[in-house]
This record gives sequence, C-alpha cells and structure tokens, in this order.
Amino acid sequence: MNKDRKIYGIDISKSVFDVYCEATGHIQLNNDEKGFKSFLKTLPKTALVVMEATGYYHYRFAQFLHKKGVSVSVVNPLSVKRFIQMKLTKIKTDKSDAKAIYEYGIMNDLPIYSALTDVQAECLQLFRLLDTYLKKRTQTKNKLHGEDVLGIPSKYVYKSLQRDLKHLNKEVQGIELRLLELVKQDQQHQLTLLKSIPGMGVKTALFLIVITDGFKKFETASQLCSYCSLPFFRTPLNSIKYLN
Repeated sequence: MNKDRKIYGIDISKSVFDVYCEATGHIQLNNDEKGFKSFLKTLPKTALVVMEATGYYHYRFAQFLHKKGVSVSVVNPLSVKRFIQMKLTKIKTDKSDAKAIYEYGIMNDLPIYSALTDVQAECLQLFRLLDTYLKKRTQTKNKLHGEDVLGIPSKYVYKSLQRDLKHLNKEVQGIELRLLELVKQDQQHQLTLLKSIPGMGVKTALFLIVITDGFKKFETASQLCSYCSLPFFRTPLNSIKYLN
C-alpha cells in the first residue's frame, strides 16, 4: 500500500491534465511545459504521481517528472477501469477519473516509472508509426480489391493505389529493419530466446521486447498477460524469468 506517501492522481488528455489529491482537492492545468512546472512547485518530497498509460499524452509528463526526481507510476488503463467498475461509479468526468486514479494509487502497490532510454523511445515511436502504416496498407489493399470487383474502370485510380501500396510496403520494411537494428543493440539475447519459441515470429518478438523493456517490467508471465489484456495460458512464456 502507499498510504505513507502523498498520492496525486493524474488524468491527462491532449490539452490539459486533471490532478486530484486529498489534501488539495482537484485542480486542472495545461498539458505543456508551463503546466508541468506549475504542478511541480506544489509537490512535496514524499509525492507519488500516478497516471494512466495514454499513448503520447502521458509520456512527456512522466519523463519530465522523472528527470526532476519525482516518483511516478504509470499504470494500465484497463486496471483503473476495472477498479472504477468495482466501485460501481457511474459518473465519468476528467475530475472523477483523476480521483479514481488517486484512489487506485492508495489501494495498490504500484511500480515506479523509469525513464526510457533513447533506444526505447525510438522503438516506441517506430511501433506507433508502423501501426499507422499497416492500417493504411490494409485500407489500400481493400480499395484495390474493390477496383478489381468493379472491373478497373479507371486505370489511373488503380495504378495510383498500386503506387501507394508499393510505397507503404517500402516504409513498413524500413521500419521493421530499423526496429531489428535497435533491438539487437540492447536485447540480442532476449531476441534469440524468443525466436527459439515455436510459432514466435521476429515481429512479435520485437514487439514483446519493446513493450516490456526486455521483460524487466514483469516478474511473471501472468503479469505480462494482464498488462496486454490477454488470457494466461501454460506456455514457454511462463518461464519469463529466464528471458531476463
């Protein structure tokens, strides 16, 4: 439990972040450098700032606080959602979410955030871009199929889609090669072990290594499955300690 620490629950969005602490109540600040500095001035040495992992929005704030020596915990949004559901809370606002995150921090033992290295940060950026390109590629393939069904009445449209698909394939390949290069720098051992698991491809192995920081974020396979919102099965990943 974290009752001896002063917990601050943070609900962060694109433009603002809402803060709840029992001593100060609710405040809202801009999600920018000025807002970060204003919040920092209010924090005691015993503060533990708890926020959800919300893609781009939480990352800069968490990195800022960590570099300033503030204890931060970045938690799985699904865990907080389940916590709110267990309390049977019906009203959902940024203010109430910040309070729920605060209460979650009070009731649970939380992992302390460690700042990402340059390699880790680039890998996460690459995976986000890869996800965008893969979705675009699927859309382009579907459009090409639609043109085939129509009998390709416009050759210009068909060729344009083919050029787009060729470009996307090239970008996806480039990102995958860059990811492989970066992971080999820091996590060659884990990559080799994962690839030895039957059915484990390079792309899945790279993804697992990046999101788990080389499996340093988790002690057991069940913790990893919970983080990824996956069911827990008896698999070679149950020996996750051997991947560290």
